[in-house]
Amino acid sequence: MDIFWHPKYVVIILELLGALILGLMVGYERSYRGRAAGMRTYGFVCMASCAMTTISGYPELWFGMHIDVGVVDPTRVIQGIITGIGFLGAGVIMRDGLNISGLTTAASIWAVSAVGILVGVGFYVPAIFLALVLMIVMLWGSKIERFFPAHHAVAVTLHFKKDFTPDENTIRRVFDDQCYRIANGSFATMVRGGEFEWRFVAVSLNRYKSTSLIGLSNVLSKVDGIQDCYFSHSRN
Repeated sequence: MDIFWHPKYVVIILELLGALILGLMVGYERSYRGRAAGMRTYGFVCMASCAMTTISGYPELWFGMHIDVGVVDPTRVIQGIITGIGFLGAGVIMRDGLNISGLTTAASIWAVSAVGILVGVGFYVPAIFLALVLMIVMLWGSKIERFFPAHHAVAVTLHFKKDFTPDENTIRRVFDDQCYRIANGSFATMVRGGEFEWRFVAVSLNRYKSTSLIGLSNVLSKVDGIQDCYFSHSRN
């Protein structure tokens, strides 16, 4: 019976449950906002990170306690967890033209694995503190940002009429009038079948004076030569 049960298993089970609960708490915000990774993903990542770390802390229990494994270096296990979670986070980062989404989700998945590691090594109070900080920043971080000066970016795609040659200075003046500037190095152009397509990022000069996306679309639709225009917040 001893090979199936050990008093330390109680501690291990409680650590796994604690890591799962903390992961679910952190993942609630992503699930609430309809992101790719939800509560289950965060709970699994946190609990699995805790499990891998906990395994390295009890080598004397390995293989039914029949083999003397010796000393195990837990830092190697932690290194492997961090590397593996990095690949998982990369899978939720998506790029669509000038827009990049999923960076916050990827970073939070990586961070929640650290919560699981802290639980696994027995740092329970720091793990709870880190989980609470992550929850606060993810829930209210965007609201806090509004109190600080910021220049939001807008991804712009302009599709011009066939055989029409657009003028860059004209487009720049239009955006200047709407309190935007075209970001240096973001300009990309493409010609297909005699039709020009421009893509760039416009940065607001003043968050309170800059024209809204709807206002920009109304202004650009009246500019000579523009057939279609597409705007979206360049966010992550």
